Amino acid sequence: MGRIKTTPIKVLAEELIKEHEKKFSADFEKNKKALQETKPLKSKKIRNILAGYITKKMKQTKK
Repeated sequence: MGRIKTTPIKVLAEELIKEHEKKFSADFEKNKKALQETKPLKSKKIRNILAGYITKKMKQTKK
């Protein structure tokens, strides 16, 4: 079982996907770099959680 994402993480990820959908993909490493370009975050942990959630959402949209 995975970790439960908090509401602010989900809301921020959904907003970023709507604004910059072309920059994100189903690859975690590419999403980390895209996050640094679009929304620089101070916390590496938050960046990784966001990148993971965005990766999950992008994989779901491909199906």
